[in-house]
Amino acid sequence: MGKISMKEVLLPNGETLAYREREGGEVKVLLIHGNMTSSKHWDLVLDNMDAKYKLYAVDLRGFGGSSYNNLVMSMKDFSDDVKQFVDEIDLRDFAFVGWSTGGAVAMQFVVDYPGYCNKLVLLASESTRGYPFDGKINEQDVPRRFSLHEEIKQDLIRTIPVQTAYDTNNAELLKLIWNSVIYTQNQPAPELYDEYVQDMRTQRNLAEVHHANNIFNISHHHNGLVEGNGKVDLIDVPVLVLQGDRDMVIAKAMTQELVEDLGDKAVYIELKDCGHSPLVDDLPQLLKAMAQFLEE
Repeated sequence: MGKISMKEVLLPNGETLAYREREGGEVKVLLIHGNMTSSKHWDLVLDNMDAKYKLYAVDLRGFGGSSYNNLVMSMKDFSDDVKQFVDEIDLRDFAFVGWSTGGAVAMQFVVDYPGYCNKLVLLASESTRGYPFDGKINEQDVPRRFSLHEEIKQDLIRTIPVQTAYDTNNAELLKLIWNSVIYTQNQPAPELYDEYVQDMRTQRNLAEVHHANNIFNISHHHNGLVEGNGKVDLIDVPVLVLQGDRDMVIAKAMTQELVEDLGDKAVYIELKDCGHSPLVDDLPQLLKAMAQFLEE
């Protein structure tokens, strides 16, 4: 396959975004990772996607090799970075692939910046109505939907244990989390898995990502925390919604919301025998589904 280069670009807003660029043909594809990952986690796609595709995989602000000078408090902060990124490298007329949280970043981008993206692939993506953050701050508390970033930072279940695992390099705990929720069947090769875990530890925005997911809502519905802004109607490109039938991170109901809110611009394909990371569970099935859509 084509050569993969690590590069970085300074944005007008003062952030620096790192990215991987893979040589390829005329069809341009921009890959956006999700929470607890970076462009590193796209490596199997970069290595195996057909040579006709020119691939770009960016590290969002606060992940991987990118800077984190200013807090991210919304999906729009991420998508505005991506807008400055594509302008700086003069990238136009590309297909956008967003995985998990990256799906929300991609949707926000397409809503705000028409004319850049020609197709949208939502891979195991959160809903058009966001991803709720439920939890408790003290052991005595009843679990409830949080509303504030400060509350999420203090959460004892999802935020503090993962942040502590990052800070103390507790690779065993991070693998335990991924093996319970994401790599439920297949796991990456051991050496690659170790690289993925060290990559997870580059994340500096854990509570902020949870908060941005919690308040994201481009639908016409109230999501339990905020009213939708209806901007889903501004998505004007064909959309492919992909979800594994064993995804334990994205509930089936969230994917149903996506499909319902996108209406007839979306095609839905269930990936058989896949969890939240089809890249590891069944890469050929994922690449085939994406290629069929990109070539239509």
